[in-house]
Amino acid sequence: MTRILLYLATNFAVMIVFGIVSRLFGLDQMVGMPGQLGNLMVFAALFGFAGSFISLAMSKMMAKRSMGVQVIEQPGNATERWLLDTVHRQAEKAGIGMPEVGIFQSSTPNAFATGMNKNDALVAVSTGLLASMSREEVEAVLGHEVSHVANGDMVAMGLIQGILNTFVIFFARVVGMIIDRGMSRDGQSHGHGMGYFLGSMIAEFVFGILASFIAAWFSRQREFRADRGGASLSS
Repeated sequence: MTRILLYLATNFAVMIVFGIVSRLFGLDQMVGMPGQLGNLMVFAALFGFAGSFISLAMSKMMAKRSMGVQVIEQPGNATERWLLDTVHRQAEKAGIGMPEVGIFQSSTPNAFATGMNKNDALVAVSTGLLASMSREEVEAVLGHEVSHVANGDMVAMGLIQGILNTFVIFFARVVGMIIDRGMSRDGQSHGHGMGYFLGSMIAEFVFGILASFIAAWFSRQREFRADRGGASLSS
């Protein structure tokens, strides 16, 4: 769940920045004129998928910084050596490149995997997980996370989020144009006044939250598959 929350938060932030930039530079006005909904959809898809995959490309860096992950370069103790050996063995069994392995400070048992592709991933566990679980239990958790990487779950999540972003951007701007025209005296506004700016920003925020629930549901379905894969990797 940590993995998906970090990704959704990054994606949401990137989309807000994209939205502000598109308005400041007038990109919305170039594609959102009456009768040009096709152009608006192309614009939404370009920005939607760009935002999603920029978030995916930033996922490892953001996870390391936000969670304070210390990547194990050279094992400093027996536990770190065991973590590296276990993930290496599971990665080989899953047919993927060796992920980076890290530890972050947290009293809560937790673990996550993230990364742009199967051969450039990060698997991290909390100090709380290492302290509260046996090695057999930790191995099962690691297998679950390595299975996420092997299944390409982050890339699949990027595609789903790109589709969701596209519809969020498109319908938010349609709502903004409708509000702007409704606020104009003659109802003939081109839909790019203050009503459009505020209406589309608010609609994008609301639709973005709703889209995050859909993304979280999709992620939950992938968790079941990772459970099955993790069981085979840790056996």
